[in-house]
Amino acid sequence: MMNFSAAPVTLLLLVLNVMVSGYALFSDPGLIDRLAFKPRRIRENKEYYRFITGGFVHVGLGHLAFNMLTLYFFGPYLEYVVGSGRFLLIYFGSEMAAHALTMVLQRKNPGYSAVGASGAISGLVFAYCLFNPFSRIGLFFAIWIPAWLFAVGFVAVSVVAMRRRAAGSAGGLAHEAHLGGALGGVVLTILLEPRSLELFLGQISRVL
Repeated sequence: MMNFSAAPVTLLLLVLNVMVSGYALFSDPGLIDRLAFKPRRIRENKEYYRFITGGFVHVGLGHLAFNMLTLYFFGPYLEYVVGSGRFLLIYFGSEMAAHALTMVLQRKNPGYSAVGASGAISGLVFAYCLFNPFSRIGLFFAIWIPAWLFAVGFVAVSVVAMRRRAAGSAGGLAHEAHLGGALGGVVLTILLEPRSLELFLGQISRVL
């Protein structure tokens, strides 16, 4: 059982995501649409709250479970290392970076809509990689690969998927958010905890 005594923010985020998404999925499905990240609504109606609220609703239990399991496994360690305050900044900063990139790339797509904590979670995973590039990550809980390889593959898949998506498409995975969140997580972690870059480069140099 994960010990959350040193990771209260992670626990709070888990609870909030489950409560808000659970309420939307089982009691008020319309809430998903009202909180989703929608570039057109943000531009035309100034609904800037969607930059944050879009990360607290999910389209299904599988979507919610995957994100929350990732937060469960990576969040406590990262919060313990950087502290609760900086962890919170990395989480929401990654989400903002994810939605900012999406806003730029999908600003002319009137039907685009995205939900889920994937952008924020991506930022946490990449922040974790700065501290532990060679720790093993279970891909689909079956294939164990180094964290750095997961990070490189994640970016590559997201970039390719973005290029292949049909113009005007509103469906599919929010690869823009994944990529934006990952970049945001790395930059914010280095700015807030400069030793993370030193640790990363030090571990890389020892292997090379």
